[in-house]
Amino acid sequence: MELKQLEKEYRIHVYETGPDGRANIHSLFNFMQDIASDHAVMLGYGRDDLMKSNHFWVLSRMYARFSDWPAWNETIVVKTWQNGVDSIFAMRNYEIKNSDGRYLGSASSSWLIIDRTTKKIQRPDEFLQNYNRDNQLNESPLRSPIKLPGASGEGYLSPLFRVKINDLDINLHTNNVNYLKWVTDTYDLSFIMDHQPCSAEINYLAEAIFDDDIVIRTSPGAESRYFDHSIIRTADKKELCRIRLEWDKMNMKPL
Repeated sequence: MELKQLEKEYRIHVYETGPDGRANIHSLFNFMQDIASDHAVMLGYGRDDLMKSNHFWVLSRMYARFSDWPAWNETIVVKTWQNGVDSIFAMRNYEIKNSDGRYLGSASSSWLIIDRTTKKIQRPDEFLQNYNRDNQLNESPLRSPIKLPGASGEGYLSPLFRVKINDLDINLHTNNVNYLKWVTDTYDLSFIMDHQPCSAEINYLAEAIFDDDIVIRTSPGAESRYFDHSIIRTADKKELCRIRLEWDKMNMKPL
């Protein structure tokens, strides 16, 4: 019988929290990446399954909204399900609740299948015969992730930094969650202690590899609570990733 949804529990460890003692945003994105990988394996199109035909998964876009943040040592439940194919994208949704069933957040994501040799995008319906829309009652309340504009040319530039070994994933590319970590590290501590992210949207445009020199351009969005970020490789001025973060004033006391 096909496993159309997957739920997993995750305990918030101290190394997954921020300075306020609550789960940081990149840890929640890590949990969603982890459960997506597990579910794909169970459905027969995990990384090893695609590698047999010389293909691999790439996360293209992701959009998440959060209404609350779990604290250190709390347990949360993450649920994921496939949500059909949209042109070249395989769609996947997520929902996060605490152990008592209280809603914490949702996310939607768009994935691509890439040929390892040619680097060309493959149509997902040729590979994912079981990737369907049998979960209409469980669809995310969120819209699908969209194309972001990126930071404006007048935006603030971060100090230059270099991609390190610990930034890399199994494909020797920067782990997709690390782009989000890089961006949040550009904020002042005083801002982080006084604000919490309520949404994050990411467009992955190109790969960052070991020893790439990187800068991050940041500009305010159309509304004051939004910031647009462009992650740029300095060697060729290539824009690698666009991230839009929405912030709200902290409504919880630090633990």
